[in-house]
Amino acid sequence: MNNNHLPAGTPTETLISLSSSDSRPLYRQVYERIRDAISDGTLKPGDRIPSARALAKEQGVARGTIEEAYGLLNAEGYIQSRGQAGTFIAQVLKPAAVSTPATPPATQLFSEDNWSRPPEIMPFQLGVPALDAFPRKIWARLGARYLRSIQPMELVYPAAEGLQSLRTALAAYLQVARGIQCTAANIFITSGYINSLQLVLQTLLSAGDQVWVENPGYPPSRGVLRSTGLQIAPVAVDEEGLNVAQGLQQAAHARAAIVTPAHHSPLSVSLSLARRLQLLDWASTRQSWIIEDDYDGEYRYVSRPLPALKSLDRDGRVLYLGTFSKVLFPALRLAYVVVPEALTDAFRRNCQIFAGHAPMMTQSIVSSFMEEGHFARHIQRMRRLYSERRSHTLQGLQQALGERVNFIPQPGGMHLLARIPGCNDRELAQRMREQGLSAQPLSTFRVEGPVSDTLLLSFTNISSAQQAETYGRRLLALL
Repeated sequence: MNNNHLPAGTPTETLISLSSSDSRPLYRQVYERIRDAISDGTLKPGDRIPSARALAKEQGVARGTIEEAYGLLNAEGYIQSRGQAGTFIAQVLKPAAVSTPATPPATQLFSEDNWSRPPEIMPFQLGVPALDAFPRKIWARLGARYLRSIQPMELVYPAAEGLQSLRTALAAYLQVARGIQCTAANIFITSGYINSLQLVLQTLLSAGDQVWVENPGYPPSRGVLRSTGLQIAPVAVDEEGLNVAQGLQQAAHARAAIVTPAHHSPLSVSLSLARRLQLLDWASTRQSWIIEDDYDGEYRYVSRPLPALKSLDRDGRVLYLGTFSKVLFPALRLAYVVVPEALTDAFRRNCQIFAGHAPMMTQSIVSSFMEEGHFARHIQRMRRLYSERRSHTLQGLQQALGERVNFIPQPGGMHLLARIPGCNDRELAQRMREQGLSAQPLSTFRVEGPVSDTLLLSFTNISSAQQAETYGRRLLALL
């Protein structure tokens, strides 16, 4: 009798992860997860899978749901029940096994034009906040209240620049939390960071203009620049952030600079005050623009969050881009741009063409969430939670990996930088993906140059040091 269990390093929660937001019935999700795992070799003939009772308890679903999935798998010849011995993957599978698309090579999967975002949350996945800690009950109550009180005028097209109440709430929040003096008239709501950047570029720049970008820096920004016919001028980043002196030497006449001053993406260093003033002086002297991407500036763990670069802008040269993806959840597809007073008319006109027109309901719920104080409290809770999860993740990974990995400390942000001497970060990230772990290779953030030996690992959805150590041992096996 074959008493094999699931393959080592393949816990059921990784193999079978059910989603309530998936349109497919739960039994169908279970069926397809196991079927696909058989097809790609994760489950092999003779492997034992959990009983219907055990899997139902683990996944928090009715036993009948699992039994329905197992019945379908058994009928198609994928599994066999052996009574008290358990349920096993069939030794001889039907020839019409389902084939899954081949995984793209690492150079294709991790590239600037194909920015990798797994369809499901994976361990260490970048850019996903702690969704388990989001106040879903409050959100549901606000949504239900909106639907009960909705008026006919709220069913028409939303205002191009965004809902007035949301823009007012944002102005109040930014003045207190980020030091930005603005009014609702300076704020324009968009459907995400990319939409914000497109709106700014279409309003202020022309094809052929040069734009400074951080090197390394956020790859999708470069993709947007290229798609709009702009020239990329890469500027190195060091421990003080963007090297403004290098930018002046290489492309002093650039029309704009895209920067992440609070926490550089991806190195998480902060732009020093001297560099901030130098950058502002360049923009004022050259009549150029600074596009400040403040994607997670609220999350700093060694001191209070730093004021935004926009707070130092006295000449109206900084455009501030904020997003709700990191502080609430990515599925909102909601972001905003704060523009200087002199540009409000131009942006109001272009919003009719280029803005994403976020749904009125979404904007209204976020507006209420902010007005009633839930937003500020949520940020405070998440800052404490991320500080704890950051420490737990470091502790667990260091316990599992020992001296094989060097962690580069950062003052804030939502991910760790793990340097693994001697590794090819793209190849290792690809192997991790194949084993159910997610990581972003640092080399994909570089404009050019050789592959690096550093991975970006998010800690936001790692709940304990023990969990981090478990994932760390799986990573160790790949090394």
